[in-house]
Amino acid sequence: MQYCINGKTIPIGLLGYPIRHSRSPHMHNTAFQYLGLNYVYLAFEATEDSLAEAVKAMRVLDAAGFNVTMPNKQKVIPLLDEISPEAQLIGSVNTVRNDNGKLIGYNTDGRGYVKSLNEEGISIEGKKIVMVGAGGAARSVAIQLALDGAAELIIMNRSIEPAEEICNTIRANISNCKVEALELSNNILKQKLQEADMLINSTPLGMHPHEDKSIIPDPEMLHPKLIVSDLIYDPVKTKLLEMAEQVGCKTINGLGMMIWQGALAFKIWTGVEMPTDYIKEIIFSNK
Repeated sequence: MQYCINGKTIPIGLLGYPIRHSRSPHMHNTAFQYLGLNYVYLAFEATEDSLAEAVKAMRVLDAAGFNVTMPNKQKVIPLLDEISPEAQLIGSVNTVRNDNGKLIGYNTDGRGYVKSLNEEGISIEGKKIVMVGAGGAARSVAIQLALDGAAELIIMNRSIEPAEEICNTIRANISNCKVEALELSNNILKQKLQEADMLINSTPLGMHPHEDKSIIPDPEMLHPKLIVSDLIYDPVKTKLLEMAEQVGCKTINGLGMMIWQGALAFKIWTGVEMPTDYIKEIIFSNK
């Protein structure tokens, strides 16, 4: 069936700033075309100042829903009618569904990350995990890891306060995951990695223009049984992942998380599974 916008096409939006670089419109519209679904996904630049009007427009135009990206993931919450339990726990929303005029917020970032691990045959249940970074993505991922059965989570950050905040949320709501916040230093990181099952980078180190940077100065800090995951997906092989491969670690880049957080949002809006294998082949095979 030829993909063509018509009078019955249902809009879905992306609200954030800046968003012109986003891969989400390509990903979702490719999936709509492949499945023959009469939706269109459009990116709208919405700053913190214009967010309220943009959300109102989504409601008035009867959009099926929308994604929310930085800097709006927290700011959007008071503008919604309801948020899901995981979004409430995480404290941010990246996906909104319009249910007959009722706007319901969700957060698919953490679940998308765990789905990407499962796809690689990795279960986080019972694992001891070291995470470097304590920003918004780290918070979503850390809380989901705790919810899904991680035994221990050590969050390291240059400034300890954001890491402590994440740990306090987990302690107050999830009893079966031991958490610890530490100020980032190479010596302590090396020590913690020796006993860890998994290392996660949630910082921008390794992303443009810092492609030559890594959260570890020396691959000798790693051990071959360690799973090394980087939330960065461009480049797909960061310096951290290159160093991990030298040691023989299993490595995972951020492409899977990017696709699966979108796939979960896709299902929320349409009720249909995104063809993730096709999306990887068509959009990301050249990465």
